[in-house]
Amino acid sequence: MDPITIGLWTTGGMLVLVFLGMRVAFAAGLAGFVGLVWLRWNGFDYAPERLGKAVEISVKVAGQVPHSKVSAHALSLIPTFILIGYLAYYAKLTTALFEAAKRWIAWVPGGLAVSTVFATAGFAAVSGASVATAAVFARIAIPEMLKVGYNKQFAAGVVAAGGTLASLIPPSAILVIYAIIVEQDVGKLLLAGFIPGAFSALIYAGLIIGIAVIFKNVGPPVTGFTWKERFVALPPALPIVAVVVIIIFFVYNPFGDAWGTPTEGGAVGAFIVFLMALYRGMRLRELRDALIETAKLTVMIFTIIWGVLIYVRFLGFADLPGAFSDWITSLTVSPMLILVCILLAYAVLGMFMDAIGMLLLTLPVVYPAVMALNGGEFVSAADSTFGMSGPMCAIWFGILVVKMAEFCLITPPIGLNCFVVAGVRDDLSVQDVFKGVTPFFIADGITIALLVAFPAIVLWLPSLA
Repeated sequence: MDPITIGLWTTGGMLVLVFLGMRVAFAAGLAGFVGLVWLRWNGFDYAPERLGKAVEISVKVAGQVPHSKVSAHALSLIPTFILIGYLAYYAKLTTALFEAAKRWIAWVPGGLAVSTVFATAGFAAVSGASVATAAVFARIAIPEMLKVGYNKQFAAGVVAAGGTLASLIPPSAILVIYAIIVEQDVGKLLLAGFIPGAFSALIYAGLIIGIAVIFKNVGPPVTGFTWKERFVALPPALPIVAVVVIIIFFVYNPFGDAWGTPTEGGAVGAFIVFLMALYRGMRLRELRDALIETAKLTVMIFTIIWGVLIYVRFLGFADLPGAFSDWITSLTVSPMLILVCILLAYAVLGMFMDAIGMLLLTLPVVYPAVMALNGGEFVSAADSTFGMSGPMCAIWFGILVVKMAEFCLITPPIGLNCFVVAGVRDDLSVQDVFKGVTPFFIADGITIALLVAFPAIVLWLPSLA
């Protein structure tokens, strides 16, 4: 049996395990190990006495791969970014951010919901975890919206959708994972997420205002704040801005050399937020909770990476990515149509898999195909299909797939943010949250279409670096 056929059978088996409910990390790790054994034994012509040797070789490969990749310096960004988010919550920076947004924006139709979106975007700028963002604002924003008469499904949908912004707006754990898998510059990818993230927040805000204008009882405006109350609310929220500026200058200093690496920027940001939390009265128990929650989320992400990397190594031996790239480039249809079909496939796949697992499983096969469509990893903009160089295409495609990962965080039946919001609020069912996020599917569709049609939205900022 040829390696491609083995690769297809093993991948099919892994997808069956995932759809039957096995965790992505374990399904991918098991499939990768079985595939490695199968390939090696196939090379031994299935001689019974060589099965043990095939297993021995595969164990060594499977054991070496996770350590060699997970020990990469860039992955240390993930726990620091997640820790920043939890410390910011215990420093009450999230409450201050929401209060400032409420006092300045709540007077427009659907103003509290718009305030929630902008506050989640601000919090996303110091937190790399969408789930944490959704959980925090489910506690802060939903009670405020319900108090003034918001529809509870709509309020829940706003928080679940707003939480997805943490996937794009740096620091973003998913962007870091993408950069590691496709071996691209982490700093430029983080920079590329700023404008699309802010763009997504503005489209969400426009959708909310439109809904509130058409359906008067959905999100009534809140008035009565004086100019003095508005300006008083700004200083407590400024530390968020300070941390964002520090991280930006570590990633890319527009006035000269960068201050350090993104990893160092994440560590410095975490230390500053830690000092803020201490100053604002964070207790030892809260510090312990922040560290434990950070460890839990980090271990979950790293476990998925470990399992998937074994599968990725198997794919490399089976040459499935190369075969898929050759097949994609041999198609006679428009490359842009192929790209759109790939993004639609992500939308469907995301209904059944978590965002990180979905990207880790698909990128080793899909990324080389997209790069081949554009003309290769080292193609110039003049000779490319999509009008951008190979490195710029990698950044553009990364933002597109991470935006699709955002979309998958709110799509039934697996939309993780929806389950988190329902889990935090006893008065909400998962069905309520899924109904509330439905209008945001339209907003995400518009955002993705504009990012595809106008790549400059994504590429302008990293092109300056």
